[in-house]
Amino acid sequence: MSKPSKPKKHGAGTAASDGRRLLRRGAIVLAVAAVVGLNIWLNEPENATPEDNHRPVETNAAPVAAGSGAAKTKPAFQPLLGRWQRPDGGYVIEIKSADDSGKLAAAYFNPNPIHMARAEAEQEGAAVDVFIELRDANYPGSTYTLAYDPANDQLKGIYFQAVAREKYEIYFERLK
Repeated sequence: MSKPSKPKKHGAGTAASDGRRLLRRGAIVLAVAAVVGLNIWLNEPENATPEDNHRPVETNAAPVAAGSGAAKTKPAFQPLLGRWQRPDGGYVIEIKSADDSGKLAAAYFNPNPIHMARAEAEQEGAAVDVFIELRDANYPGSTYTLAYDPANDQLKGIYFQAVAREKYEIYFERLK
């Protein structure tokens, strides 16, 4: 006569199977945390702090002593310095300085400060171009690709509105 077998309880197992189950759950939690952390890290502007999202950020241009902005700026980039306004909405770019490599110390306002992830100038022949990338709420990767027009003292070009994925022809006038 054999003993009647007891029904197995659900969830009951050996200590080894419980340990493997716990280890598997821990690995899943760690994997999810790693993916979330990587996603946050990849979507943050380089070197940004939480305060950066709500104030203008000067990009990595060399520091310029007061009153010596012209002395440290490549001659081709000198006309870019100053405040520029788009007449169609009051958007303002302020370019404080430019180093010899073309990195601009700049800020963008609409009318409040918008985080600027990148601001660069480039000289190709007589042409001077400016590229600006915005990274902030409602500006996740919007860009300006501009060319300096010396005859009209304007920055002209294309604004790419990242949220709508649309491009607009725009220009900025120098504020006196």
